[in-house]
Amino acid sequence: MPRKPHYFVYVVELDDRVWNSARFRRANPLWQLGKPFVYVGMTGLDPDVRFDKHKAGIQANSYVRDYGLHLLPALYERYNPMRYDEARDMEVELGIALRAKGYGVWQG
Repeated sequence: MPRKPHYFVYVVELDDRVWNSARFRRANPLWQLGKPFVYVGMTGLDPDVRFDKHKAGIQANSYVRDYGLHLLPALYERYNPMRYDEARDMEVELGIALRAKGYGVWQG
């Protein structure tokens, strides 16, 4: 019997200070002034739990640990939950879609 889908994509808003990182700027040459900076990830945990782990430095992305403000559920809730392969693909697709809208994006 297949397991029920339990993977999630999530989006974290990052503080504007992340733009001070040359690496982040290089990854976002098409960022549009006024658009948010975000981190897009996927997890087998509840996104709230995963965000808390990032902030605590547990298997953390440094941008989320240092600049993460809060989750942006309006950008991802409709997709969740998913199977692993769907979440892996959606993480990439969501990042591409947000970049196309002018967001500054870092992907996990």
